Amino acid sequence: MTTLPDLPHDSPATPHDLEVMREQLGRDMRGVVSIARRCGCGRPAVVRTAPRLEDGTPFPTSFYLTLPWLTLELSRLEATGMMAELSQRLEQDEQLAAAYRGAHERYLARRAELGDAEEVRHVSAGGMPTRVKCLHAVAGQALAEGPGVNLIADEVLAGIPGAFPELTCRCQAADEDAAEAR
Repeated sequence: MTTLPDLPHDSPATPHDLEVMREQLGRDMRGVVSIARRCGCGRPAVVRTAPRLEDGTPFPTSFYLTLPWLTLELSRLEATGMMAELSQRLEQDEQLAAAYRGAHERYLARRAELGDAEEVRHVSAGGMPTRVKCLHAVAGQALAEGPGVNLIADEVLAGIPGAFPELTCRCQAADEDAAEAR
């Protein structure tokens, strides 16, 4: 198994974190191992999850994005067709494609640190290593690992004010927007 450096922001999940994630997602978060990245206000932003859930279900998403405002921003970008454009760039730019394959391999190595689920052993997330399928998944990796690990995610997140490399808090504004919508 490849030995990787510690995740720069990883911290234990507390009971309060589990409550916050329930509010963020509208359901209980399953397979929580730790909080791989927090918002500037301390709320969970990316959750590190086990490769196999408590009920035995394999779970390939090792870095799960929970931060509502960022999830919304990435959903808006996905709606523009950005994933097809990024996938096309991977086909045309061998250097970018090689870096993305490296991000895929690192994702697999990170999940292997937590255990094994044979059914998803070679499956990373977000369409890696050959296409961009889910911006949320690749962004989760970039936020957890830091700059330079997933260049596609770095680029996407750099286009969202306050998202990367620092994660600025917009939680209060997002909470107020949600309250107004109710």
